[in-house]
Amino acid sequence: MRSSRMLTLLTTVAAAGALLAPASSAATSFGADISYQAIPGHNGAPMRGFVVTPTGRGDGPFPLLVMPASWGAPNLEYVGAARKLAAESGDVVISYTSRGFHDSGGEIDVAGPDTVNDVSRVIDWALANTPADPGKIGVVGISYGAGIGLLAAANDNRIKAVASMSTWADLEASLYPNHTVSQLSAGGLLAVAQVAGRPGPDLRRITTEFLQGKIDYARQLAPSRSASTKVDKINAKGAAILIANSWQDAIFPPNQAVDFYDRLRVPKRLMLQGGDHATSELLGAVGLSNDVWSAVTKWFDHYLNGADNGINRTPPVQLMSANAGTWRGYSSLAAAATATDKISLGGKTFVTGIDSIANSGIPLLSGALQGYLKIPTGVFVPGAVPAGVWNGPVYPNGATVVGKPRLSATVTSTNADTTLMAYLYDVNPAGFGSLITHTPYTIRGTKTATIDFPLESISWDVPAGHHLALVVDSADLRYAGESKPGTVKIVGSLSIPRR
Repeated sequence: MRSSRMLTLLTTVAAAGALLAPASSAATSFGADISYQAIPGHNGAPMRGFVVTPTGRGDGPFPLLVMPASWGAPNLEYVGAARKLAAESGDVVISYTSRGFHDSGGEIDVAGPDTVNDVSRVIDWALANTPADPGKIGVVGISYGAGIGLLAAANDNRIKAVASMSTWADLEASLYPNHTVSQLSAGGLLAVAQVAGRPGPDLRRITTEFLQGKIDYARQLAPSRSASTKVDKINAKGAAILIANSWQDAIFPPNQAVDFYDRLRVPKRLMLQGGDHATSELLGAVGLSNDVWSAVTKWFDHYLNGADNGINRTPPVQLMSANAGTWRGYSSLAAAATATDKISLGGKTFVTGIDSIANSGIPLLSGALQGYLKIPTGVFVPGAVPAGVWNGPVYPNGATVVGKPRLSATVTSTNADTTLMAYLYDVNPAGFGSLITHTPYTIRGTKTATIDFPLESISWDVPAGHHLALVVDSADLRYAGESKPGTVKIVGSLSIPRR
């Protein structure tokens, strides 16, 4: 909760500075005019935001970009980027506080119908009150605003392009991965809503059940709030979709976004790099130089304005290894790997119900340290007791793990309910490991189970002389576990895509 509030505060302060700073532009005659407006949302609830209009370019019409704010964030969130887009690309941009938060009206419905329809009502208002072009409309967002943008693309034929950053496409897969509650992330989101907004009936019920250890109603609502269930509508409407997420995202981990991207049949682009939730695009949101926002700008320049800037001719999947600083392009995430290695999991038995020193790190902070400073979550692998540890061979020339490592195994437990935490480490010759990727998996109602699931997607450069190690234990503070004192035996293999 504290990390989410700090991220919101930093965003607000930086955006306020960008609002007061002179707009940069390719030509000094181009600028932007900013006004604060109350825009009628769905059923008349006021969506309050900043309307940024280009100046020095004549009367228009101009492309329109609608920016719903993130969960708990105010409309100042995108003002720096909005001013830059208006001055440099000539876009009309509306950055507004999402329904139920801060100065906007209504109640939080967790990206429900009212929130999604708000995007359409903001478009209606913009077409009637600004020099916006009805044939050139896009939606941009981070986190909550990103998911809203995808849902709006399935709902409104007028939307021609979307940029969705740190997004969810499958809400259940994000917050209930492999039948395991992501308790710190879900709890943090619920707490932010209590502080920064007005929860509606659905969110109040979700919160009450969460505090009782239940998630049934949240799971019931999740499909209608997930773009993954509306991919056919998005494909039919044809909006060009750009998705940019981070490998270490603690709230919306990458697999669910990758799976959604793979099902798209529209012009599309996927960018993945080291970092945590919203950290990779934070600086760009306030108007500073940023790889993701540079790509977003080119995306809209091409798909709304028809600029021949080449973004449609470069490989659509752009990856930066989590511990490196160079972008590499591929036709798909799967195509990035040219070989598959295996770590054989000879039968090992370890104690459950007791945590080991292996862990996924601190949500938001650990991923941010990886993204900004290349400081990984580490562990001394030989000391990971009680846990199962399996070591792979040394890579004398190094390698790049890229894609989805996959664990296939038979699990035999002394308890019917068991939570497993699988961690993949890059281990140096002294035995110190850097966390590459991880994922939880919960088995319920049986003492023997066959499991087959991917760890979260990753690109990671393994230095020469290092090896990989899989560590499996039964607890992690980030997740709500089901393991009780006992033992578990695992036999199987871990498939590791690499190049």
